[in-house]
Amino acid sequence: MDDKIITSVSEEELVSGAVFNDDVVLNDEMIAELSFGLGDDEPEEVASSGESEEEDIALGAARYTNSSLVSYTRLSPNNSGQRTHSIDRITPHCVVGQCSVETLGSIFAPRSRQASSNYGIGPDGRVGMYVEEKNRSWCSSSSANDQRAITIECASDTKPPYAFRDNVYKRLIDLCVDICRRNGKKKLLWLGSKEKTLAYSPKSDEMVLTAHKWFADTACPGSWMYSREADLAKQVTARLGGSSSSTTTKPSTSTSFKVGDVVKITGSKYYDGKTTVPSWVKNKQWIVYSVSGSRVVLNRSTDGKSTIMSPFNASSLSKVSAAPTTKKKSNTQIAQEVIDGKWGNGETRKKRLTAAGYDYKTIQSIVNKLLS
Repeated sequence: MDDKIITSVSEEELVSGAVFNDDVVLNDEMIAELSFGLGDDEPEEVASSGESEEEDIALGAARYTNSSLVSYTRLSPNNSGQRTHSIDRITPHCVVGQCSVETLGSIFAPRSRQASSNYGIGPDGRVGMYVEEKNRSWCSSSSANDQRAITIECASDTKPPYAFRDNVYKRLIDLCVDICRRNGKKKLLWLGSKEKTLAYSPKSDEMVLTAHKWFADTACPGSWMYSREADLAKQVTARLGGSSSSTTTKPSTSTSFKVGDVVKITGSKYYDGKTTVPSWVKNKQWIVYSVSGSRVVLNRSTDGKSTIMSPFNASSLSKVSAAPTTKKKSNTQIAQEVIDGKWGNGETRKKRLTAAGYDYKTIQSIVNKLLS
């Protein structure tokens, strides 16, 4: 297919950002004209953080890290350097185009662009990094927001509601979990409005979601993503083991996975964070064997050809389908299955019974009676 040259875009597309697709080439004039919805009044003087001198000094310490989910890096010159505020916000954006992480890196590369984001997620779910977390990106049309926010550009449709593909949204959840965890946060909050959010002072273990359209005349992140901010907060907080304070969702402390769920491996390492997952393992779908906090053990592949019995961090997995809903068996039935060896032994049995919703001591008591 021949590349198409864009010579004009609608006002609506201009307001929301720009139209970028990997099968579309923008000429220099259009790239200069389009408002990506990212830059503001750069270059500028760095604003004061409003924090204490001790906190400002701490900000300069080498404590910032970057996500291990990144598979492509092209650092943009468009940033303000060292942050003047600690990280306590995440701002998802819509690219307004199915734009790969490489294309996004090319867009942010010229200094004349005066736009960037910390991370980007391509339509294939890969993560790119363009500004390290220690530095402030030029992304949300707000210096105050970007000094404290991790900004994430997500591949999206080019027309309202600017929907994300499923794997992009799942990867956004993974990335937010990773950002929160590395920055010592146990909760991701969605407070529902600009007024409430900007007036709120997050606690030390809280991260807050903000929206680009609060700071500029833009549709970003699009109505599709905006309507899912509460769900994003809920899912991320659940995986962090905290409780959500979203105004539109009920608090949740449950894990995202249950025994019997079918999952796909999205990360590159096993639970130890050191051992690399072989490609043949990543290419299969697996059934959850047991769940303990963020530790999820997988055992059988859905094609029935492989068994691994390996642990993964929940943030490295995405759910393909939930475990089949079946009528819960009686304690006596489960006790007989324990005797038949279907629930394993020792600590493994205890974890599996607990994860399945049974009281281990009750089941064991019945087992003892049946065997006496």
